[in-house]
Amino acid sequence: MIKEQTLEQEYVAAKKKSAKPMLWISMISMVMFFAGLTSAYVISMKRDDWVSFELPQSFYISTFLIVASSVTLFLSQRFLKQDKRQLSLITVIITLLLGVGFIWQQYVGFNQLRSIGLFFTGPESTVSTSFIIGITFMHVLHLIAGIIVLFVVIYNHFKYKYKSDDMLGFELGAIFWHFVDILWIYLFFFFYFIR
Repeated sequence: MIKEQTLEQEYVAAKKKSAKPMLWISMISMVMFFAGLTSAYVISMKRDDWVSFELPQSFYISTFLIVASSVTLFLSQRFLKQDKRQLSLITVIITLLLGVGFIWQQYVGFNQLRSIGLFFTGPESTVSTSFIIGITFMHVLHLIAGIIVLFVVIYNHFKYKYKSDDMLGFELGAIFWHFVDILWIYLFFFFYFIR
């Protein structure tokens, strides 16, 4: 019985030790993916059929929402470290709602582009709109993964799995969410300045 408990403790310790490095490795691969896409964007700007246009207004709103979501998640983590579970839960739910708002604003942005005649595919599409919509959509897919992570964090919060001295799952979710936030800020400024 004691040997089984020791083995289980060693397994948990090993899992905790490897969880963050594995997350960092996956985030590095995502950075490389988006670096490749934005590099292709820059190279394609030399084409004769490149069209420059203003970013949709909703992209500005979505940028505000995702930055606000990182702030609320930071506060949630801080509240949890102080054993203020109720405040932590409320702020992580607000983070989730802000994330959903971000996705909605991205959808609105795609529609704003379509309303001015800029399409992702088809005879009316341009290389520049295909890139912006494609890269933004790929980011939205990563953010949907972040939404799923937040649902897991909220579920575990309800199950009292996090404590001020045992927050690994929460920390992993927060690292991923902040990463997706920083990734969008990079993409937004990239599209804003490089057209």
